[in-house]
Amino acid sequence: MLRRLIPLLALGLSACAQLAPHPQSVSAPRPVWAMEESDVPLDPAYRAGRLANGMRFIIRRNALPKGTVQVRMEIEAGSLDEAESERGFAHFVEHMAFNGSTRVPEGEMVRLLERDGLAFGADTNAQTNFNYTLYMLDLPKNAPELLGTALMLMRETASELTFSPEAVARERGVVLSEMRDRNTWALRAAVDEMAFTNPGSLYSRRLPIGTTATLEGATAASLKAFWAREYVPAKTTLIVVGDVDPDQAEAAIRERFETWRPTAAPAQPDAGPVLPHDQNRTGIYTDPALSERVTAARNGKWLDERDTVANRREGMLRQIGYDVINRRLQRLSREPDAPFRAANLATGDVFRSGRTTTLSVDTIDGGWQRGLLAAGREYRRALDYGFTAQEVAEQVAIVRAAHRNAAGGAATRSNAALMAGAIALVRDDRVPATPASSLQRLEAFIPQITPVTVLAALKRELVSLDDPLLRFAGRTAPPGGAKAIRAAWAEAMKGRLVRTDSAATSDFAYAHFGDPGRIVADSREAALGIREVRFANGVRLNLKRTDLEQDRVLVQLSLDGGDMLATKANPLATDMVSALGAGGLGQHSQDQLQSILAGRTVGFNLSSSPETFNAVSLTTPADLALQLQLMAAYLTDPGYRPEGEVIYRQNVNAFFLRKDATPASALGSAIGGILADRDPRFTFQSAEDYRALTFQKLRRDISDRLAHGAIEIGMVGDIDEGKAIELVASTFGALPAREPAFRPYPEQRQRPFTADRARRVVRHTGAADQAIVRITWPTRDGEDPAEALKLELLEKVMRIELIDTIREKLGKSYGPSAESETSRTWRGYGTFTASASVNVADVAATRAAIAETVAELRGRPVSDDTIQRARQPMLEGLANALKTNRGWLTLVDRAQTEPDRIERLLTAADRLKALSAADVRAMALKYLTPAGGLEIDVLPTGAAAP
Repeated sequence: MLRRLIPLLALGLSACAQLAPHPQSVSAPRPVWAMEESDVPLDPAYRAGRLANGMRFIIRRNALPKGTVQVRMEIEAGSLDEAESERGFAHFVEHMAFNGSTRVPEGEMVRLLERDGLAFGADTNAQTNFNYTLYMLDLPKNAPELLGTALMLMRETASELTFSPEAVARERGVVLSEMRDRNTWALRAAVDEMAFTNPGSLYSRRLPIGTTATLEGATAASLKAFWAREYVPAKTTLIVVGDVDPDQAEAAIRERFETWRPTAAPAQPDAGPVLPHDQNRTGIYTDPALSERVTAARNGKWLDERDTVANRREGMLRQIGYDVINRRLQRLSREPDAPFRAANLATGDVFRSGRTTTLSVDTIDGGWQRGLLAAGREYRRALDYGFTAQEVAEQVAIVRAAHRNAAGGAATRSNAALMAGAIALVRDDRVPATPASSLQRLEAFIPQITPVTVLAALKRELVSLDDPLLRFAGRTAPPGGAKAIRAAWAEAMKGRLVRTDSAATSDFAYAHFGDPGRIVADSREAALGIREVRFANGVRLNLKRTDLEQDRVLVQLSLDGGDMLATKANPLATDMVSALGAGGLGQHSQDQLQSILAGRTVGFNLSSSPETFNAVSLTTPADLALQLQLMAAYLTDPGYRPEGEVIYRQNVNAFFLRKDATPASALGSAIGGILADRDPRFTFQSAEDYRALTFQKLRRDISDRLAHGAIEIGMVGDIDEGKAIELVASTFGALPAREPAFRPYPEQRQRPFTADRARRVVRHTGAADQAIVRITWPTRDGEDPAEALKLELLEKVMRIELIDTIREKLGKSYGPSAESETSRTWRGYGTFTASASVNVADVAATRAAIAETVAELRGRPVSDDTIQRARQPMLEGLANALKTNRGWLTLVDRAQTEPDRIERLLTAADRLKALSAADVRAMALKYLTPAGGLEIDVLPTGAAAP
């Protein structure tokens, strides 16, 4: 079984040379399917097969969301399969899959799918990793002809790509632009860490994006040679999960793929070497955007453990051991004077080449030594003294709850969840079992999960951190350099330690809130059957029972206030709301709550939206009472404990470290203030302003809303309406009287759009070739649903046109975009934006291309085909909007106070179908005027503005 350790460096498309000899994997031969040699029983609803040519397939019937299908094709070939001269070819080939094949002309694949309702990027996508390439289609409907189209396109990708030199030349610019965009401080740090931990390994020299030299040297012939060598039936698996008949799906797969001629399947090179005896090295890596981190690591051999019941039990014991240690480290990080921001111990596989145990410690600047000492000693303490029964029991409760929840909701798992099970079978040889059988095995095994067995299993896998590889990463090198780092580790590893005992766990202190509330209104909304209840104290409750997700209940609390409390004089009034949960309750700290609530499916995280404070939690019918009690407790007795303030300030410091480190983050930090003429409500303040915030101030700013603000609760899912009403009556319904309505805040609903249209320049500190061109026009608010829908359709049309020009024809940008925002909070306020991430040298050309696109949209109506490609994915989205509980919650949450949302959704499809190319042009003429747009260019520090 594989537990991934490698940083996630997959390359997604929102989008010949001779193979040099590399060592091959030395693991024992693997069966066609893991279940052939496993005693873990396969979920019988999965159908797995193999064609005569060697191609594998998996089919799983499912109906959530109803009438939809996911199709995946995974090729067991990625950047590890590239020769030195082919670096980046696997990813380049992935791009070429969208650029012409025997039956589909260049550029037509995306158009074909858009006409059938698949949005480019959202429903049509692909990704390349070190060891695989995955093609993904999410079909919005289960029509046999659409599945046929999907399978046809997958077959075209597998064996029929044309690789015209002209298409390769055009796509090269897109791939190079993606390389440019991905060159961030985070990626550079991850690459350095890979090279340090496993120097000389193949994977550390095979970043999927490739190199500029190899990409510029790629030809149609060399790319086609790589594709022909690696895209063979024996390395391909086709997966279909969704609302389909398995017999018909299998017949369609066989009809489409059985004629694919088999050829030799080259073995994937070993990703290593991963050297178990590599030790006692120290590395230092600095970047101005990095928060301080120090790691201790050792490598070991890969444990070739097949998927069996015994190995799953061993894996569970190990994971509980790591979880107990990490729980201890988490507890230390929550102390008011914590030695580190976070710390973690883990062991993960380096593909099938080895395994690595890593202790990572994140600290405030200058705190690395104290943090390493504390984390290192906690690591030693765990291995020397083991765990307490109470610590193990807490983790067992969490594991048991997860298994029970999985079994309870097994009948209504989503396509995505079942697809994940199929992918795990393909990549990791992990058999997808039924949740019920997994729960049964767990319950039988729990008596054997003890502190002794957990520690023993942990030690069997963990690579002892003796003379480890020590690596420091941060803004500046530590005083004393490598010698000081090794001295700190040596100090952590010596000295006598004492056993620590677990703190006693108390009962949850918030079970009673007063006499249950009296119902004064109870009706059912006519269109969708949402039950609407109002209690005597003013609290509103909206309920919608669905059968979409068995044993699941979504609860949303909406409380009057939100960012309406932020004024020009007090713009940061609600900024600390996100830290309220970390401040715990009056009777329990956050850390105590974690132990008290272990094994229960509840949670609380308050956020501030433009008009309300919101908390959304996923729970179960059995835990609904506790979930409501927890929410009510945070409203009535928030703890405002100092550890929450500490965590908030640490996050503020980390944010300001990298605020300008990429073009996107620099733009995100600056654009609010630019568009709003520096109105402080929409402008980032100084770091000192955020650091000065306290829970004492937050209490003053929000306490009135917590105590008196109007409340509306939305509840969707597997609920007993009568029981749910009783539970709300005994919690929120029992509170003192609330305000009867959400406040209008008329004085707060004005948001300016700057009258100064002079071009602005925002500076970033990232790579010297990175830039963004963004043009924003003021539009209107979203109160008129027809006008808002017209602007949204214009957005989709503009996006298609920008992709066709800036990306496909010019090759200037990986992901040009357009966006319409029509606010229902700020009166009269809306924006329309066109943007592209480009090379600094291409800013002027990109500006001209956007202007040309806008002029064409204003000058004449677009084609009917373009309208269909833009509109059909929108229509499919509307048709599927209420096929999940989260979709329902968008209407149920404020059904009593914002009932017009229901009518808007139910009439949106008819409104959308009535729109024409003339309507789109009218919107462009009205809003996208040549003089009305504000251009913002994001450029590197020191670069001349073009």
